[in-house]
Amino acid sequence: MERYPLLEVNLKKLYNNTKIVTKLCDDYGIKVAGIIKGFGGIEEGAAEMAKGGCCQIGSSRIEQLKAVKKRGLEVPLLLVRIPMMCEIKNVIKYSDICLVSEKETLNLLNKESKKQNKKYGVVLMYDLGDLREGLFYKEELVKLAEYVEYELNNLYLEGVGSNLSCYGSVAPTAENLSRLADAAEEIEEKLNRKLNIVSGGGTTTLPLLVRGGVPKKINHLRIGEGINNAQDLPLYWDTDIEGLDTDVFILKAQIIELNEKPTYPIGELMVNAFGDLTHYEDRGIRKRAIAALGNQDLGDSSRLIPKDKDMIVLGASSDHTILDIHDCRKVYKLGDIVEFNVLYQAMLMTSLSDYVHKKIIKY
Repeated sequence: MERYPLLEVNLKKLYNNTKIVTKLCDDYGIKVAGIIKGFGGIEEGAAEMAKGGCCQIGSSRIEQLKAVKKRGLEVPLLLVRIPMMCEIKNVIKYSDICLVSEKETLNLLNKESKKQNKKYGVVLMYDLGDLREGLFYKEELVKLAEYVEYELNNLYLEGVGSNLSCYGSVAPTAENLSRLADAAEEIEEKLNRKLNIVSGGGTTTLPLLVRGGVPKKINHLRIGEGINNAQDLPLYWDTDIEGLDTDVFILKAQIIELNEKPTYPIGELMVNAFGDLTHYEDRGIRKRAIAALGNQDLGDSSRLIPKDKDMIVLGASSDHTILDIHDCRKVYKLGDIVEFNVLYQAMLMTSLSDYVHKKIIKY
């Protein structure tokens, strides 16, 4: 008997989505690093992304890259969060390239690379205005690139990159990515060689790509969400890529209560379990169900999309998700399983939760 809640991972659909996105990017001269952190680094998923055409497999967690490496996957591993000083040894041991912005971190990577007798690749990050990681001034970026090239013998400057939209919500545009391209060209002139990587962000650069707006100098993207969570592209960025399957990840939960209740709470209102003051709409008495799943597993129940189009997610506490089933054509009964597509946050949280069972659907 299957245990719930359950997150199903369809490997064939993940592979097919990877093929579509990597082919699209390749048409524009762009290689794809497949980012696995969004689904908890599930190793079978990493293998499908590599098989589907990703030139590297990347994660923000060195532990996930360690697991992939031990699996024997023969593809370069990319750490996409700037290394912590406490993990430098494992960064060199279990990855091949990382994103960096601090000179002191580069010095530590160089020292550890020498100890491990390894030439290690680095990508210097340039902050184009999203205000997360990266050097803010081009002159400092160029100077640091020269430092890596001429002073750190155990590191190899693979290239430069930037991050957009993850913190400051700044959209990738032809204008800001042209600044990255210009910086890359200046560094190449200084070093008298080509850079292997000019990394123009991640999934949020795909809408600009399909509209033909990515500068030709950009040759690398770091994509996870756009491959494994295809419904985010049309929902958030008004972009449809033909052939992408939205059902790579399906979340299933069991109904533990069915009832008819008012839709507006009765009594004096205060903040909920998470400190939020929720708005409620009074729609009278309606049928509803409770699923054994909550924000402890999901992060935010609003990131669920019921497969039953007549079902509405009303909200959740830590362990209970409240569903309006009043207009559903299907007659639900206690113990029935309800299914959801998951947006990025819910995919991330459920894949990491020890209380959500995982089922890998193979070919």
